[in-house]
Amino acid sequence: MRTTGHSVRATTAGEGFHAFVPAPLPPDPPLDLVAIDADLLERANRALGRLDAVTALLPDVKLFVYGYVRKEALLSSQIEGTQSSLADLLLAERDEAPGVPLEDVREVSDYVAALEHGLARLRGGFPLSLRLIREIHAVLLQRGRGHADPGEFRRSQVWLGGSRPGNARFVPPPADRVPDCMGALEKFLHDDPVKTPTLLKAALAHVQFETIHPFLDGNGRAGRLLITFLLCAEGALSEPILYLSLWFKTHRMDYYDWLQRVRTHGDWEGWVRFFLQGVIETAEEGLDTTRRILALFDQDRRRIETFGRGAASAFRVHEYIQRRPITSIGDAARALDLTFPTVSAALERMAGAGLVRELTGKGRNRLFAYQPYIDVLGEGAEPIRQTSQE
Repeated sequence: MRTTGHSVRATTAGEGFHAFVPAPLPPDPPLDLVAIDADLLERANRALGRLDAVTALLPDVKLFVYGYVRKEALLSSQIEGTQSSLADLLLAERDEAPGVPLEDVREVSDYVAALEHGLARLRGGFPLSLRLIREIHAVLLQRGRGHADPGEFRRSQVWLGGSRPGNARFVPPPADRVPDCMGALEKFLHDDPVKTPTLLKAALAHVQFETIHPFLDGNGRAGRLLITFLLCAEGALSEPILYLSLWFKTHRMDYYDWLQRVRTHGDWEGWVRFFLQGVIETAEEGLDTTRRILALFDQDRRRIETFGRGAASAFRVHEYIQRRPITSIGDAARALDLTFPTVSAALERMAGAGLVRELTGKGRNRLFAYQPYIDVLGEGAEPIRQTSQE
């Protein structure tokens, strides 16, 4: 059995316990690619390549990135127990009150902000580094619950499961070991001591980050963000359109079990197979979703063509709700420089044709949702109920 780290004796609040300090990456002995299945790695690379290639064919890639980033944010946050839906998030971004706790929606919104911040920094030439990871964490927990020291590595002991370190399922390294562990992880991300293929690097780095658990809170979300940043930083993806958290959410108990099995049994190969299968299935799901959304847009344009004299303004409103799937008449009118009655008539006609749905049931201050689009994009992003293991 491969050794993935060692235990050290530690004490907190007068209680002695053992904490786990992971060995630096890459694994020693090296990964067994035969056990992983080299064909699986090749299939995952091809699937990721096909997903990335579709971005060049999209009429407006920013439109799809807008939706996919929000879906990934929802999924990653739901793994930790939030109860927001895609519609909740879209309403919250309009300063409307969704039917879930405000903290849940803020958590998802802050994930979106952290993802956008990190990508902007990477595209500006800033390296994927500990400084950037701390910046991302600061954005991620800018409105966090409790005292989580956003952007700062922890200075106290944490544990996973149980009521104290002595009965915990897993105890990460003591706080004084965190800087050295994270420093070694940063070197690995920069191919020191050896260059590692991107997907394998993402798989290994995610487990290592979760094992170190460098922050008081937000480690699960930050660790999943790390996967996206690494894939984009190394050019495996041009845009963050792989919502891998869908795989982790769907197989969340297996996900946690594999993280723990690496620590207890050194089974990196088993984890990597699980990770690569997730990349394959999620990339294929993303391709299918993209095709269905494009087909929906085309179908709806053809239906608008039958509107006659109102078709021209309805086309413009249709383009707008692709970017803002929940809107008011006033917002659309201002954005499109059209009159309120013109936009109102277009949305009423579109609602009658089943393209949009009015949400409020009121006569004034009405909201319209591009429901078919929200339904396709939101598949798999329904809230779940489970105890956080972050």
